[in-house]
Amino acid sequence: MIIAIGNDHAGTHYKFEITKLLKSKGIEVLNFGTDLEDSMDYPDTIHPVATAVETNKATFGIIICGSGNGAQITANKHQGIRAALCWNNELVELARLHNNANILSIPARFVSLQQAMGFVELFLKTEFEGGRHQIRVEKIPTKCC
Repeated sequence: MIIAIGNDHAGTHYKFEITKLLKSKGIEVLNFGTDLEDSMDYPDTIHPVATAVETNKATFGIIICGSGNGAQITANKHQGIRAALCWNNELVELARLHNNANILSIPARFVSLQQAMGFVELFLKTEFEGGRHQIRVEKIPTKCC
């Protein structure tokens, strides 16, 4: 398994700790995030994560910014990406079970590091249910209007 990870300045500390967790499990990590805490523009590190997942260079992505919103919005501009902004375990689990989310967006300013680490573990171990949810997921990329 390969995980692409990206973050802005608000998620640097979380990125380092999540990367350690992933590597301890034998998971390869592609680090597209900043290693600094100086203000920077989150799209610069999020687009490469989404591209890696979109092109199957990574199995999943993890993106981290202050609110998680900007990162999630950016990632979801890519076809085939289903980035989910999650701030509790139930949302993480449902994002995988029902939406087949392939990128987890973590709001670093609203969850503890311990919570974020738990979200990552839950995201990676939860399988997509398929069935009626598969039909819905297939309708997501359809252009409309």
